[in-house]
Amino acid sequence: MFADSPTSLYALVLLGTVVYLLNWLKGSKYKSVPALGPTAPLLSYWGAIRFFLDAQGMLQEGQLKYGGRPFRIATRRYWQYIVSSPKLIDELRRAPDDELSFLDAVNEALELEYTMGPATANNLYHVPVIRNTLTRNLGNLSSEIYDEISNAFADCIPARDEWVAVPALQSIMQIVARTSSRIFVGLPLCRNREFLEISMTYTTDVVKTGLLLNMVPGPLKPIVNRLFSKVEQHIDRTHALLRPIIEERQRMMEQFGDDWPDKPNDMLQWLMDAAEGQEREPRALALRILIVGFAAIHTSSMSFTQALYYLAAHPEYMQPMRDEVEAVLAAEGGWSKGALQKMRKVDSFLKECQRYEGLGMLFLTRKAVKDFTFSDGTFIPKGSYVSTSRAATHGQSEYYRDPYVFDPWRFANLRDETGEGVKHQMVNTSIEYLPFGLGKHACPGRFFAANELKSMMAHLVVTYDVALDMPGEVPRSVHFGPINSPNRTAKVLFRKRRG
Repeated sequence: MFADSPTSLYALVLLGTVVYLLNWLKGSKYKSVPALGPTAPLLSYWGAIRFFLDAQGMLQEGQLKYGGRPFRIATRRYWQYIVSSPKLIDELRRAPDDELSFLDAVNEALELEYTMGPATANNLYHVPVIRNTLTRNLGNLSSEIYDEISNAFADCIPARDEWVAVPALQSIMQIVARTSSRIFVGLPLCRNREFLEISMTYTTDVVKTGLLLNMVPGPLKPIVNRLFSKVEQHIDRTHALLRPIIEERQRMMEQFGDDWPDKPNDMLQWLMDAAEGQEREPRALALRILIVGFAAIHTSSMSFTQALYYLAAHPEYMQPMRDEVEAVLAAEGGWSKGALQKMRKVDSFLKECQRYEGLGMLFLTRKAVKDFTFSDGTFIPKGSYVSTSRAATHGQSEYYRDPYVFDPWRFANLRDETGEGVKHQMVNTSIEYLPFGLGKHACPGRFFAANELKSMMAHLVVTYDVALDMPGEVPRSVHFGPINSPNRTAKVLFRKRRG
């Protein structure tokens, strides 16, 4: 046969190598954007390895080396383009989804077709429920949010007279899971240990499965997903817990229509009111509740844990927030949405933690579903990814005075200096501040997240003293490529407030 001839085999290998090199050399449009690291075939993987190990260093180096001009970095599967100028960031925000797609980037990163199912990947009816219904109800839910926070803190971190070392991230995740679940499914399920355990592990299993499937050829993904994924088990267990509740509510809806006495005001009910077709089935609703928790529990837990580390490392930040919270609560007559809006120092402290540390080093990530060219001529080839970076925004002196200095009252002071209170609130999005995204794909649940985090911080400062074994040393964060996670094993010392 033809392949049995050594000469023919060598000829095929040579031909394939020549075609590969010609395609690489032909990609002159790629070269219009300088690369950080090697670009030659195979050698580019060295840059990909370096990016995984030191994404922060590479992004800062690119920002300095190219002076704010676009550049690109190799990853294992694609070229990651970084834009920095306000003009290009705004163009990235405004780019049509059929050219630079947010959803395609998320779907591919997490393999949503497998980890959450094709129905979820193509039907995001829960997003407007979060953006509109949840946000609109925050005022009515303030007392419930605070009630669960105070009970969860008391259960997870009892206030004692002596110092007690508490595993920070694990404890905060329990508190966030309970508080979020209070709004998602209500009492008593929000305190059910099995439900909370599922809610916390579902996210990590989705991410693990997505990362695994990313490394598998397309035809093998369904097989590998069936063999290794635990996601279906989580859905089955959640379905078993929620089904009696859902079926009882469905009976009430059939009997009374859109309203009935004591109709629950929670995420589950809002989803039931909005769902159509197959999405009204109990198992589909159970999956949606897990998806809403996926977006809420881990991000808020990690954000608050980072803030807790900075507070414990610098206890001098405690008293200014404590004074503010007590004054506001006295003036407002207790916990409410209005009271939280007046806690400027609490808001500023949490916002500065997100600006300075944050959970990621890339913002506004989009996948090019077709070739795209920015107004300055920067060409993004189909299949590539484009983002802006923390170094290009949060680390720029044109936006922030002393950007690499942690200033807990930075945004509270900016409110006083500029008279622009809304602009410098934690929930406000802008080119200068991007943890919640920007434009139509900005985080729909950021108002709930901010209320939850501010309520937690306000409760903490009036209830506890906190410290670290090594004063002044914030526990080192963990980096996985461009993802930034708070230290996962560090402990914080808590005791009942003395001052």
